[in-house]
Amino acid sequence: MRGSIDGLGSSAPLGPMLPAVFAEDELAQSFVAGLDEVIAPILNVLDCLDAYFSPALAPLDFTAWVGSWIGAETSGQEGEYGSDAERARSAAQLRAAVAAAVHLHRIRGTRQGLAEAVELAFGVQPEITESGGAAWDARPLGPVPGGRRPELHVTVRLAAPGPADRHRLDALVAAARPAHMPYTVQVTAAERTPDA
Repeated sequence: MRGSIDGLGSSAPLGPMLPAVFAEDELAQSFVAGLDEVIAPILNVLDCLDAYFSPALAPLDFTAWVGSWIGAETSGQEGEYGSDAERARSAAQLRAAVAAAVHLHRIRGTRQGLAEAVELAFGVQPEITESGGAAWDARPLGPVPGGRRPELHVTVRLAAPGPADRHRLDALVAAARPAHMPYTVQVTAAERTPDA
């Protein structure tokens, strides 16, 4: 959380900008010094404004706000609870989701877009099965690819699936799938390979 910082100097102090008649007036200089202390955080933000719109540099709460503003898939990634490692991982996922939002909006509703959104949120490649298909045939009236009924199934295999993971996956797939496509989701434990 941001706030005022004691002793933060202003990048544009008001004292030297006063007319010459107030240059040596102690009361006027003290008054504008108090204003400098109030205005310094605002000027500091304005001086660094470009950094606020870079997900890698912006404060975390501002990054979450920008994510909601641009429609980034950030559900469950702005957590304030858990261990330091979990908060750091959550912050990194939030920053990555906001940075990738424009790209994901371009490919939204496609298999690639869904796969990238799920991988960004969970850190693993999903298994996606769908009924659609595309084919080319030189003769008319060839076989139609895909299934008769539209369907989509997304499976994610996690090392330690939690109770909220299925809900997160369901919300993510509902937002990133083609609008007309009925879907199902599944979260399972990843198979462990024996150590060699």
